[in-house]
Parts: sequence; C-alpha cells; structure tokens
Amino acid sequence: MAATRNVMRAVRVFEFGGPEVLKLQSDVLIPSPKENQVLIKVHACGVNPVETYIRAGRYARKPALPYTPGSDVAGVVESVGEHVTAFKKGDRVFTDDTISGGYADYAVAAANRVFPLSEKLDFRQGAAVGIPYFTAYRALFQKGRAKAGESVLVHGASGGVGIATCQIARACGLKVLGTAGTAEGMNTVLRNGAHQVFNHRDANYVDKIKEYVGTEGVNIIIEMLSNVNLATDLQLLAPAGRVMVVGCRGPVEINPRDTMSKESSIIGVSLFLATEEERQECAAAVLDGVEAGWLKPIVGSEYPLEKVVQAHEDIIHCSGARGKMVLLP
Repeated sequence: MAATRNVMRAVRVFEFGGPEVLKLQSDVLIPSPKENQVLIKVHACGVNPVETYIRAGRYARKPALPYTPGSDVAGVVESVGEHVTAFKKGDRVFTDDTISGGYADYAVAAANRVFPLSEKLDFRQGAAVGIPYFTAYRALFQKGRAKAGESVLVHGASGGVGIATCQIARACGLKVLGTAGTAEGMNTVLRNGAHQVFNHRDANYVDKIKEYVGTEGVNIIIEMLSNVNLATDLQLLAPAGRVMVVGCRGPVEINPRDTMSKESSIIGVSLFLATEEERQECAAAVLDGVEAGWLKPIVGSEYPLEKVVQAHEDIIHCSGARGKMVLLP
C-alpha cells in the first residue's frame, strides 16, 4: 500500500481541443516541492474562463503538453521546499498561480505566490480569491487609475471578477454600477457593492444606463465581454474615460472617432503581465479587504473533479453567472 500514497488524481490535457480533452487520471505522481516551493493539499480549485481558452489552444500562452490546468487553489500546506520560512505543514493557504496545476489532489506553487488564508473564509471562498480579486484590483487601480468619487460600470458583474470588482470599488469610494442577465444575478450584484444594476438582456438597457448617468457618462468600464459591448462602451464613457478589457471572446468593430470625441482609452488587462511588485500590491490590498470584512468571495457552481468536463462547458455556455465556479477534489 505504501506505493499508492505517492500518486494522486489529477486532470491532464494531452492535446488542445474541446472540454472532452480534460482527462481525470488517478495515477499521477504527487509533485515534490523544490527550493522556494510549497506543496498544497488542494481542498478547492477555482475555474476561470481563461483556462478554457488555454485548453482550446486559443490563448497567447500555450503550456507544454501534457499539463494540468488550474491556478486558483485553496488548501493546506502538505510540505515545503528548502528556504521556505513563511509557511509550514498544516497552514491554511491560497494561491493564484500553481506550477503543477490546480485541478488535482495536490499542487505545487512558488512560495511568493502563496498567501495565508484567513479563518474568515472557507476553502471554497479561498479558491475564489486569487485571479478574480487580483484581476479586479489591477483593472481598477494599477491600469485604470480609479479614484474615490469616480463612477465605474462593471459589465457582467455577477461572475467571479465582476463581484470582486464591485466589492473593491465600493470599499474604495467609487460609485458602482453593474449589469447582469438574471434576476438572481442582479440581486447578487446589488448585495455585493453595486449602487445600481441593469439587466443586459433588456433590449434598451444601454438607454437606461445613459439615463441614469446623465450627460456626465461613466469614468471607468470594466468589460468582461468586449467583443459584444466595446462599441457601446465608448458611447457611455465620460471625457477621459477608460474601458478596461478584462474578457473577450472574439473580434469587434468600433468607430475610433468615439475615442477622439472624449479622449477616452481602451486598455487591456492581463494579470499574467503583472510584475512581482504589482502582484504583491494586489495581495496586500486583498488581504486587507479580507481582514476588514468587506472582501467576501461568492461561490457559485461546485463540481467534483470527475465533472470537470461539465464545468468547462458550463462556464462558457451557462447563462447568468453567479459567483466563482469551483472544483472540489
């Protein structure tokens, strides 16, 4: 029996393609933490839309095959490599960036990408912190230069990044508007920091936003589906307003004149390009939010590892996101 303890279950991808290329295997070797690395027993792993693009081979970064997807992990430290002093076996932690992949029973992460998980959050919530909240903070402040008193419209506010953005923006003194596609999603957005919410399935919802903000327009738009909304976003902006492109599923046609008339900006956001200093700034802001009590991740659909194919189908095709989708090994 001793030999079996060295293996674990992990989802492996041997070729790029549809959700069906995700293969759950039960005989994958448990990775060993090297120098400055931490081995985490995974209690929950977040599922992010970007992981479906990487799996399909449609993303700028292509991992070497085969690989295990998954970045947002929460769990307990199993062991640490040399020179790791910040963590020890048994510590509750989360990470936004694994080395070995998070869709597994165990995952290795660099020690500087691992953070203590507050007792205020459970493991499912811990798996909903990393990428959504770091991305939201980066979009708002590091790239969007948001200031208290400004207005922000969060397009697709009921998903993981959307809820994170609403909570952070509200706590930092912004006027927060959100959109969602279901009554349940709209209620979730209002409960998590938005002052006002609009149903983006209503044919005239853009007119309702224009009516609400008046001639001033919106200072910042956090855009999860820019291939659908970007042209309209430019017409909603205030002078010197900026659209932060967080999500996109294809090309879009815009009229550049709409940027000239307000000297507005379209700015892409990628957490992968953050410097070490920027990541640590994100982490500090997020950990402060947890301790202060306003940062409370909302967990949506939960799937066992065996249902990973379904999870990847649902995150793209399911209508009306509500919170962060997680896998539970």
